[in-house]
Amino acid sequence: MFFEFGIKDFIDILLVAFLLYYTYKLMKASGSINVFTGILVFILIWLVVSQVLEMKLLGSIFDKLVSVGVLALIILFQDEIRRFLLTLGSHQHASALVRFFTGNKKEKLEHDDIMPVVMACISMGKQKVGALIVIEHNLPLDDVVRTGEIINADINQRLIENIFFKNSPLHDGAMVISKKRIKAAGCILPVSHNLDIPKELGLRHRAAMGISQVSDAHAIIVSEETGGISVAYKGQFYLRLNAEELESLLTKES
Repeated sequence: MFFEFGIKDFIDILLVAFLLYYTYKLMKASGSINVFTGILVFILIWLVVSQVLEMKLLGSIFDKLVSVGVLALIILFQDEIRRFLLTLGSHQHASALVRFFTGNKKEKLEHDDIMPVVMACISMGKQKVGALIVIEHNLPLDDVVRTGEIINADINQRLIENIFFKNSPLHDGAMVISKKRIKAAGCILPVSHNLDIPKELGLRHRAAMGISQVSDAHAIIVSEETGGISVAYKGQFYLRLNAEELESLLTKES
C-alpha cells in the first residue's frame, strides 16, 4: 500500500506545493517571510511528534495549539488572506464566469479614454509634478474612493494636471479613474511594506504597489524628483516608461 501512487496522489502533492508557494509569495510581499518559516517549522515538529514519534501527551498539546493557532493566523494575516481571495476573484477566467452569470459586460477603456491620462503624465513628468493615478478594472475600489473627494468628471488632460498642481489641495492623494470617469481625487491608498522595493522609490511608489497587490488596478506614478513615469500592476513595477510603453501597458488588460 505504501508504494501505490496514483494520479490523485500526484495532483494532491501538486496542489499542496502550489498552495505553499503562493503563501510564500504573499508572505514575502508583505514582509512576513520569517513568520511563514516559523509556521512551517512548527508544522514539521508537530508532524514528527504526533505521527512519527507518536508522543501522545506532547502530541495532544500540539493538536490544541494548532486548532487555536488557525484562528490566530486568520486574525493575524487577514490582509494577506483578503489579498489572496481578491487575486483569485480577479483572475481572468473567474471574472469571465462572474460576468456570464450576472450579465455584466466588461468595461473596456478605449484609446480615447487612455490618451488624456498618458498625455497628462508625460506633461507632468516634464515639469516634475508628482502624481498618482489608479485605473480601476474588474475589482471595485469603492473603499478607496470614499477616502477622497468625489469628482465624477470626464477624463480630461487639463483637469488631471490641475488636480496634481503643487498648490492644489488634492495633489498629495491618489486619483481614481473608474468606468471611464475621474471618480475621485485625494484618495488614500494602502501602503506596501514589501522589503524588496528599492530604497530610492518613495511613498507614492509604495502606495501604488499596495493598491496593485490588493486589486487588479493599474497604478501610475509620476515622480516629483526625477519626472520618471512608472506603473504598478499586480504586484510588479514597470519603471521609466515612455508614452508608447505607458499606453501599451494601460490598454493591455483593458
